[in-house]
Amino acid sequence: MTDQGTDTPRLSTREAAERLGVKPETVYAYVSRGQLTSRRNPGGRGSTFDAAEVEALARRNRRETRAGDDDGPIGTSITLIENDRHYYRGVDSTKLAERYGYEEVAQWLWTGELRPGVRFTAHTETLAAARRAVAALPAHSGLLDRLRVAAIAAAAADPLRFELERSAVVATAHDLIATLTDVLPVVGEPEPSDAPVARRMWTRLTTRAPEESWLRVLDSALVLLIDHDLAVSTVAARVAASAQAHPYAVVSAGLGALDGPLHGGASGFAHRMLMDAVERGGAAVVASHLRAGRRVPGLGHKLYPGEDPRAQALFTLLEDVPQAAEALRAAREIVATMARHVPLHANVDLALAVLTVAADMPQEAGETVFAVARTAGWIAHALEEYGEQPLRMRPVGQYRGPRPPQPPPLVPLP
Repeated sequence: MTDQGTDTPRLSTREAAERLGVKPETVYAYVSRGQLTSRRNPGGRGSTFDAAEVEALARRNRRETRAGDDDGPIGTSITLIENDRHYYRGVDSTKLAERYGYEEVAQWLWTGELRPGVRFTAHTETLAAARRAVAALPAHSGLLDRLRVAAIAAAAADPLRFELERSAVVATAHDLIATLTDVLPVVGEPEPSDAPVARRMWTRLTTRAPEESWLRVLDSALVLLIDHDLAVSTVAARVAASAQAHPYAVVSAGLGALDGPLHGGASGFAHRMLMDAVERGGAAVVASHLRAGRRVPGLGHKLYPGEDPRAQALFTLLEDVPQAAEALRAAREIVATMARHVPLHANVDLALAVLTVAADMPQEAGETVFAVARTAGWIAHALEEYGEQPLRMRPVGQYRGPRPPQPPPLVPLP
């Protein structure tokens, strides 16, 4: 087809998909990533695409596919970390956090469309199943234990979980994030189920009143933690998605990788250190860590030679919260003490610790915020991976065992 009054060829969605060798829903995924532009038909039904632009993308995909045969880097259009800045689809994440809430940014990452005021609510059956499963956990179970069990129970309650069409995955993401939030025990004044995620999370992490200055910090933290390139949990999520695993399984894979001291658990160590620093002073705590041969948590990040922009943004917001002054002062003393010998800057774990300590949240609160926030990122990566060649993430092991032939093992004599 051609545009009326011009000779510019336009393709229907089906034609564009055929030329690209993908499903029609993947064509719209390219649009949401900014790799294709679409135009509504004059009649209002369907979209059309510039044939030259489609062909250019097809050529680029063929080149990237050939390059991918050599186990090169995983291509992604979600997050860029460059020159000590952090971008989502080319937009500075700190600017997004200033203007939009967690749900709005997540929805935009998944669909390419900004929906002001969008809210995530849990399906009644999904939430009920998750709550029953969580209620069966031992009393000493932590918040992350609840999230892992809730994700599995929610999957079992959803007969449509294997539908991987984009709109279905986005609907599942709404339900799952709301379920993970609402399955946590309420310790403050409960909020309605259609309140923003940040407000509902607040009442599950602290008994403090949800003042707007506090909620702004928490909502910004959720936005800034949505994605951070190919962190280990995101790689785990993408591997699951590469096998066409449903979104609940993708998130479960991410939660499994997150549950370690070097990833999600890092914020808990920073929280405990900062609690000590508020009582004894930052310099004393740094000295104690170094004397014991322990690394000082909350400092430095391999992807940021300079300052972590996420931490900078949260510290700026925390300056407007009077109740955070003491924890913020202790955190800055820790940074200043270390800077006398080692040029390490605060990372987002230390900024999260200031929030959780100042707001009287438990030690695992930072990891919980991290997990719920990153769920949106894992879904974004799953949507990207569903449009790739399935099972492309299949590395070949480098065998280091004894060379064959070897004799079979012998049964030991009695």
